[in-house]
Amino acid sequence: MTTESQISSELTFDALNKQWPTFSQAILDFMKELGLDSLDLECDHAALRVNTSQGADSLREAYCRQGKIISDNMINGRPILIIALDTPLVLGELAIDCIELPYPGDKRYPVEGWEHIELVLPGGATTTETLREQLLERAPTLVAVLDQQTDVKVKMSSPQGEHERLANPTIAFKRGNLCIKVHPHGIKAVIASEAK
Repeated sequence: MTTESQISSELTFDALNKQWPTFSQAILDFMKELGLDSLDLECDHAALRVNTSQGADSLREAYCRQGKIISDNMINGRPILIIALDTPLVLGELAIDCIELPYPGDKRYPVEGWEHIELVLPGGATTTETLREQLLERAPTLVAVLDQQTDVKVKMSSPQGEHERLANPTIAFKRGNLCIKVHPHGIKAVIASEAK
């Protein structure tokens, strides 16, 4: 039996809408600090963090009324949905037309809700090293951050869904509960690669 306190603590669509202005301003500030705001990059999606399958199911249902699922893929052993929105989210001057909704894995997040955005740095990088070089060409002020000489945590990875054929190395910049990821291909191009 679900108690009232469990229901009220469940992350909801309305709660996410209320969180968005604060989250988006914090992300814009972080982008500016990193020097990513002046690179004219596309923001291909925003991602959520949810701790329960029940919460993820509820959000899936709510977001399916706002758009449609364009990918339901297993990544690192858990389902991750990509939902194309009918009306994009607004992040400063950027329009974000997809949401990433991962089902929970083993990790429990201290804060549920909006967790990161992903920016596309065109250039066709196939390795994290090439992506790093391309990013530094555009934003040389990131050298100290990428060399991990600041309080910003940097993680380089090459996550891949089970059917993806497009290499999409990623550099993640994280501080506290905020994260900005940069990769060479947008989520729709990655999804299209699965169909080939």
